[in-house]
Amino acid sequence: MFKKHTSLAIAFMALAVISLMYNETPAQKKKGKSSPAAAVEPAAAVPEISYTVGMSKPWTHLLEVEARVKWATMPTKLQLKMAVWTPGSYLIREYAKNVQDLDVRSGSGESLAWQKVSKNTWEVDPKGSKEVVATYSVYANELTVRTNELNADHGFWNNGGTLMYVKDQLNVPSTVTVKPYGNWKVATGLPPVADRPNTFRAPNVDVLFDSPFEVSDFTEVAFTVEGKPHRIVFSGDGNYDTKQCANDVAKIVEEAYKIFGELPYDNYTFIVNLRGGGGLEHLNSTALQYPRFGFKPEARYKGFLGLAAHEYFHAFNVKRIRPDALGPFDYENENYTKLLWVAEGGTEYYSNILLRRAGLISDKEFLAARADGIKQLQERPGRLEQSLEDSSFDAWIKYYRPDENAVNNQISYYDKGELVNMLLDITIRTDSNGTKSLDDVMRALYNDFYKQGKNYTPTDYQRLAEAAAGKPLDDFFSQYVRGTTDPDWAGIFLGIGIQVNAVGQPRAYFGAEMAESGGTLTVRSVPAGTPAYDQGINTGDQIVAIDGYKATMPFLSSYVAEHKPNDKIKLTIFRFDKLREINFSLGSDPRKLYTLKPVESPTADQKKLYSQYLNAEL
Repeated sequence: MFKKHTSLAIAFMALAVISLMYNETPAQKKKGKSSPAAAVEPAAAVPEISYTVGMSKPWTHLLEVEARVKWATMPTKLQLKMAVWTPGSYLIREYAKNVQDLDVRSGSGESLAWQKVSKNTWEVDPKGSKEVVATYSVYANELTVRTNELNADHGFWNNGGTLMYVKDQLNVPSTVTVKPYGNWKVATGLPPVADRPNTFRAPNVDVLFDSPFEVSDFTEVAFTVEGKPHRIVFSGDGNYDTKQCANDVAKIVEEAYKIFGELPYDNYTFIVNLRGGGGLEHLNSTALQYPRFGFKPEARYKGFLGLAAHEYFHAFNVKRIRPDALGPFDYENENYTKLLWVAEGGTEYYSNILLRRAGLISDKEFLAARADGIKQLQERPGRLEQSLEDSSFDAWIKYYRPDENAVNNQISYYDKGELVNMLLDITIRTDSNGTKSLDDVMRALYNDFYKQGKNYTPTDYQRLAEAAAGKPLDDFFSQYVRGTTDPDWAGIFLGIGIQVNAVGQPRAYFGAEMAESGGTLTVRSVPAGTPAYDQGINTGDQIVAIDGYKATMPFLSSYVAEHKPNDKIKLTIFRFDKLREINFSLGSDPRKLYTLKPVESPTADQKKLYSQYLNAEL
């Protein structure tokens, strides 16, 4: 196995040249210049890096990794590092915690001394050797789209949580050779190396860490859009229909192509693990998780299409249209941006727009889902405490670490971001009388920033939106993006002939969010302004009885429903293992049901704008 690496000196010189073409922008290709992230030093000055990932005993959950570094100018101390996070998932995850069994040797097999000098850094004494070979295991027993799992069914991993990189050598190409277990196959977005089975190349660390692997006896279906090959890899059994999935996902890709006029990759891979849920975007692939029996009935299948559309649209928005701080990446520290409401919220908005334009959902389904999103946002007290920009910036400490008070001091840049991008799109369409839309903003970001090798800032996004609308939008951005003002739902939707209805019911209301497990009814969170909040109900309280009757979730719901606002009930609870009784006054339910319906007598402009927006008659 290791003898194959003796030919790498020549191969890496060629790969260094190829890497210049792989991840640069069209503008840089035209000018004959490479981006800073893709710059390659003379071959003698940079290391030759190759990895091998094996899985000889998958039931142990241990990925077997070899990292081989050949360097004519080997430093006296070689530092090997693990990333602490992975792009697209904004949380410090400390991947180094999963590393074990580290052994470091020279190319001739001599044992080399090493020491750990930080939480994610191993320092090696090469002893004058020009080649260092580190072998180690990575414990992989957590299936999420940003972690690793290896078991008797499959292997899935993110390279950022698996492969060590050389300090200060993020621009250097590398190869990855996979040694599959048994008859398992390999799927990844990395391009293969000719004449080397299961070996793939990456032009730099950004691309390497942006290319997850799935290794299993997966099912694969392929389709082509605009001459570009695409494939969907399903790992696991389920009730999916490969032909239908391929046909419908192809429609999504075609709609994205219509926005930008090109597909900026040579091929694209959808990796679908049929367990759990979620997705993570990559440059020319995505990792998805979806329940194995979640493809029927049709309503659940549309959930899969929405997930696929979201992660696919990221191939444009985030992976190429990059917010200010998101690339090139610092893999050891947080990368702060105020633009996740565009990167993620805007992508979620477009995922549903793509479904509608592809004819995969109706205009009524589109509007009903957005109405439900408005309802959920308006019921969240945190909307008055945290702006979209603050939610984006604080993702590292809040979004992925919600606690019982999150409902009161946070909003989601996904959920509110989707709605505000929708309002921005409608505003642009209305102000420009249908001549412009948010599509024009996305195209401008693609052409003026991605193709010019630049990242964009919050100021850039507002400026491009104003150019499309043909008017200043500072009130919109200061109130809904940088501020916490509730949007003018009714006024903005009216521009396209949609009436916002908010209907409440004068019913009794308790207010706390509950969870029942093992026969115990427990308070999960207490939204501010509710009767539960105002009368001192605490998160963690265990409700034992209501007016002397055993408390269960169904009983609480039905019993409160039988009462009127201001009625009194007696709660018996355990708090910190001490039994207490609380005389409780039920409040009036402030929650409203939101609907988005056509106005009764739409104007000609409203009819036109609605038709342009949702491809349907008002």
